[in-house]
Amino acid sequence: MKSALAFPKIAGIRVYIHWTFSLIILYIIYVNAKAGLTPLEIGWSVLFVLSLFVCVTLHELGHATAAKRYGIKTKDITLYPIGGVARLEKMPEKPVQELVVALAGPLVNVVIMLALLPFILDFNIPEEEVNEVLVVGPDNFLAMLGIVNVWLALFNLIPAFPMDGGRVLRALLAMKTNRVSATQTAALIGKILAIGFIIAGFYMNPFLIFIGIFIILGAQAEAEMVKTQFFISDLKASDALMTSFGRMDKNEPIGRAVRMLLDGESKHFLITDEGVPYGTVGRDQIIKGIKDFGEEAAVDKIAERKIFSVTPDTSLNDVFTGFQQSGAPFVLVRSGEEIYGIIDSENIAELIMVRSARQH
Repeated sequence: MKSALAFPKIAGIRVYIHWTFSLIILYIIYVNAKAGLTPLEIGWSVLFVLSLFVCVTLHELGHATAAKRYGIKTKDITLYPIGGVARLEKMPEKPVQELVVALAGPLVNVVIMLALLPFILDFNIPEEEVNEVLVVGPDNFLAMLGIVNVWLALFNLIPAFPMDGGRVLRALLAMKTNRVSATQTAALIGKILAIGFIIAGFYMNPFLIFIGIFIILGAQAEAEMVKTQFFISDLKASDALMTSFGRMDKNEPIGRAVRMLLDGESKHFLITDEGVPYGTVGRDQIIKGIKDFGEEAAVDKIAERKIFSVTPDTSLNDVFTGFQQSGAPFVLVRSGEEIYGIIDSENIAELIMVRSARQH
């Protein structure tokens, strides 16, 4: 990820910190400085926030560990100002499995809280706070960390996508109905709660507005993804095949790619080496290639060598998942040396629209 700082792998999973994470550090420094805290006190506050996000990372590793139990790998973990996101290759489709994976994260926070319980029991909140800011220091650091982990667990269990509570709700609903209906209901509840966050943000903490927007976008994305998977669950790659597509040899000039781009609707083309799949090239690469090499240069100079290939019998759901994981512009459908055609994201979107229309 270009917009994130990579850390060494933990349990085989790469951890990233998004650049926006720095905003919360700056915000903490600003708020504490404005409240009149000393540099040492501000330093403790910053250390507290960093420690809190270590707990967030452990929370996400809880999800990853539970998912691994069901044979699902975690691609990476990214820390944002509003929390962490563990990117699983896919979500468990069985309700009980999703319930276990969703609860594993908050359970980690509960375990951390229990480990710090002796410090929490000895902690007394002072009657007077410094400029309405509870100062974090060596005397209350671990107690406060334990208390905040309780709030982390409770907050994540709010029944709204993409938080854990939304997935818990979906899993419970899916035990009584199908996954699509369960997702739509959970997403609707999440959006209603998100609107409440946004309204509260105008009167309380503006940060709630961002959380509300995040929930709405996450709920919509989850609902769309599950709907897509439902409509193509019984289809194979051959059902979405596009047999008419642009292809050219790697030694042909970039200028021909330009003409193909302007003459047709395709934005990506298959590059071959004496008929054998060699790579792909897209609109953005073509435009950049004109600037960097000129139209007479071989298209080989701008070709992306990575090709995502499947057989005609591959499940279309697996193709859809492959799109998300590989970032490839299209899927090459082939069997041995024989090329049947390609599938791009527009193919799948159009197929879903047609099937949806037929059901109405």
